[in-house]
Amino acid sequence: MSATPDPVPRPLDHLAGFGADGDPALILRRETLSWKDLRSRVARLAAWLAQQVPEPGARVATWAAKGELTCIMPLAAARAGLVHVPLNPLLKHAQVRHILHDCSASLLIANSARLSALEDGDIPANCAVQEEQETYVLLESFEGALKPSAADSDDLAAILYTSGSTGRPKGVMLSHANLWLGAVSVAHYLGMEPDDVTLAVLPLSFDYGQNQLLSTWYAGGSVAPLDYLVPRDVIKACARHKVTTLAAVPPLWVQLTEQDWPEEVATQMRRMTNSGGALTTDLVSDLRRIFPDARLFPMYGLTEAFRSTYLEPDLVDIHPTSMGKAIPFAEILVVDTEGQIASEGELVHCGPLVAQGYWQDPQRTAERFKPAPDASRYGGAAVWSGDTVRRDEVGLLYFVGRDDAMIKSAGNRISPQEIEDAVVATGLADEAVAFGMPDERLGHAIYLIVRGKGDEAALREALRRDLPNFMQPAVIRIVDAMPLNPNGKIDRARLKQEAA
Repeated sequence: MSATPDPVPRPLDHLAGFGADGDPALILRRETLSWKDLRSRVARLAAWLAQQVPEPGARVATWAAKGELTCIMPLAAARAGLVHVPLNPLLKHAQVRHILHDCSASLLIANSARLSALEDGDIPANCAVQEEQETYVLLESFEGALKPSAADSDDLAAILYTSGSTGRPKGVMLSHANLWLGAVSVAHYLGMEPDDVTLAVLPLSFDYGQNQLLSTWYAGGSVAPLDYLVPRDVIKACARHKVTTLAAVPPLWVQLTEQDWPEEVATQMRRMTNSGGALTTDLVSDLRRIFPDARLFPMYGLTEAFRSTYLEPDLVDIHPTSMGKAIPFAEILVVDTEGQIASEGELVHCGPLVAQGYWQDPQRTAERFKPAPDASRYGGAAVWSGDTVRRDEVGLLYFVGRDDAMIKSAGNRISPQEIEDAVVATGLADEAVAFGMPDERLGHAIYLIVRGKGDEAALREALRRDLPNFMQPAVIRIVDAMPLNPNGKIDRARLKQEAA
């Protein structure tokens, strides 16, 4: 791969053209698709999608198992002129209902188990539904094919939903350029090669998960998607597919370092990447011990700007708590409250990786996507992260704290209000306060304080029904009254202090 990444974006579906015909591109459970196969199946799925959803720019949602369909959908939907909306497999029907209605989905493709979890009214009236296995059957006999697209790089290609501070998941709008340049950037700084094999363990509904695919394919390598149940599944898959590249979040790294890795499996690993939370010094030490030949890349990112920084592997031992420097195509500024460049302040991400805003949400878009600081060489819209960072004398960045109340647990950004609304909706609580507390394995564990009927078992049962697993509280404390601050509002700071 060349030393300087190409800054010119292309239509996203052109990523299907980078590998040699006979080389592997997608390693599935029952078959391996060559690059020639990948190109053929992207073209066929794109033609089928264009027939099912002829309206350009319409939204196609997927809530299916991690396999051929969900892996090639980002390219096929882009080729068909549609917008892909991947749904987190851990979501429950209430969150799925909100997303499908919010994006006005025209087609939902999901497996039978997930479709059976939906209730009346969850699917919009004008949204067609296709069961995953039935889709594969239809595609086998479908003979159409679409040629590579000539889409404008600014055209919308995907909407990725992430928790919002107001409690409603918000759809981050990503263009062809956003996704293409993200793939180019990561493939270059990771040093990906055509003989690399990436084990895709992260959900494809995450920007980090999507990039597992896209950056590997830009380099001409192959991807093995895996829905794992236990950490041993990851180790077995690494052995089976001779995996060279593994991306994960800190809680999974902790679990993986607690396992016994065969030496021949650990030594074939070339690189490991981390995002979704900081690595601890002890965790870095464990990873170094198990994977002595692998390069470790700590990274920091925002769905609104894909990825912002990475730390060079050679600097990890010297600066173990650093976020590193800007990735290719990103400009990272640290500004004070006056918008001036400072050594400590808010991280502002400028440049072509900045998303197009939140889907049909001008108010929240205006809060996060603001004009770039005057010092920016790019100008235009920038993402004001809400994260306070510090830049040292050699230019390395360090995370200081968040300005909002978002909980970051197991790599997920979680809205306290979304949890609180779900608690009150059960009818088992009159008031609720949720917040995150530091946790060695999760990053943050969810603490929940409620004023209500006092039935913790019933409340937990209701929350298991209504919220995904990663939103379940670790601790529930029931109180007779909530403390109030001088303004008469619930004193959240006091509750958090008491919990500590």
